[in-house]
Amino acid sequence: MHNGVINVLLVGVGGQGTILAGRVLSRAAISLGGEVKVSDIHGMAQRGGSVVTQVRFGTRVYSPVMAPGTADFLVAFEKLEARRWLHYLKNDGWLIVNDQELPPLPVLTGAATYPENLIGEMGKKVSNMVVLDALELARRAGNVKAVNMVLMGALARRLPMEREAWEKALAESVPERFLTVNKNAFQLGWEEGL
Repeated sequence: MHNGVINVLLVGVGGQGTILAGRVLSRAAISLGGEVKVSDIHGMAQRGGSVVTQVRFGTRVYSPVMAPGTADFLVAFEKLEARRWLHYLKNDGWLIVNDQELPPLPVLTGAATYPENLIGEMGKKVSNMVVLDALELARRAGNVKAVNMVLMGALARRLPMEREAWEKALAESVPERFLTVNKNAFQLGWEEGL
């Protein structure tokens, strides 16, 4: 953490709940009393394109956008997205990655192939990595769409916010009927994301 600012980059594919995860994170970060800035970038999100959310929080945050090599945490909802954005992670930063493949359009059309051994390749480049089968954990929590909260749970145990701040942020961000499933997913991520 430099200048008291924590940089978190959330990357995924349209429909994975990256934006909601960013909302929960930023609401939890408000509890620290500093500044919170969020930037969302949707690239053809409805068609399975990249969705990137940058959340920066700390004493003074001057810009919502971080530079490559400055992310304290890269939370990747999909393996190829993790590799695509890995250059944003700082040397001693944490990569939290969902071990899931969601092939992009060029792979689906046969114009490209999905790279092999992405986890192994990235493991050689980063010193701190957590790999989760977030889809399976979300299924156990009660809804495969809760992958985002599994990943937030794994991230939460590495951030300075109190657990109550996360619970409050979840309650404020998630519709009542999905709250229990999302809380369960968060808890599973917290437990498995050691």
